[in-house]
Amino acid sequence: MLAAFIKAAHPALAHAVTLTEITDPVRLRKKSGANLATAAGTLVSKARGKARFKGGEFVGIAVHEDMDACPGPAYDTARRAVSDALAKATGASESVYALAAAESEAWLLLFPEAFTIYRPSWRIPATWQGKDSGRRQTPKEDLESLLNSPRFRESDGPEIVAAALAHGLLAEPKGTNRSYLEFMTDISGWEPPRMSSR
Repeated sequence: MLAAFIKAAHPALAHAVTLTEITDPVRLRKKSGANLATAAGTLVSKARGKARFKGGEFVGIAVHEDMDACPGPAYDTARRAVSDALAKATGASESVYALAAAESEAWLLLFPEAFTIYRPSWRIPATWQGKDSGRRQTPKEDLESLLNSPRFRESDGPEIVAAALAHGLLAEPKGTNRSYLEFMTDISGWEPPRMSSR
C-alpha cells in the first residue's frame, strides 16, 4: 500500500528506484532509547541486505506503522522518536516514517471513489467524506461494518490504493488526515538518486 502512495507523491523517486517490501511486522512506535535504536538498526540492516540480494544499492527506507490512536501528544512523540532513530540508522541514506493515524484504513477514506472502482457494490456515505479521517477512532472496524457485500478486509487496502492510483485519485484527497499529509510531505522531500553514467 505504501508503494502506491510513494508513486503518487513522488513519481520521479518511484521511477528512479526499485521499491522492495519487507514484510516483517514493524513495532517501533512503542519502543524508546536503546531498544528503539536497536530495532531501527535491525530494520535498516534487513533493507540493506535485501538491496544487496537484488543486486542494487540501498538508497533509503520508508516505514509504515499504524498509530492505533488519533493524532495528539503520543503521536507527536512517537513520530519524532522513530523518525530520529531511522535517520541515525540510515546515516547518509534517506528515511521516512509513515505513522498512520488512527489506522491506514483512515488514509483509504480520503479516496472514497476508489472503493466503488474496486468493488462497484461498495459506497462510502457522503457523511463520511470531506472530514478529518485521522479523527475516526476505528476506521477498519467502521469499514468492516459498512462494506459487507462482500465484506471489507484489511487485505483489500492495497487494491483500493492501486485503484486510486490508476485513476489519478491520490492527487486529490477528499478530506484531511494530518498523518497522511505529513507522510506525503516527507516523501516528497526525498531526493531521487542520480543515475550513474557508464
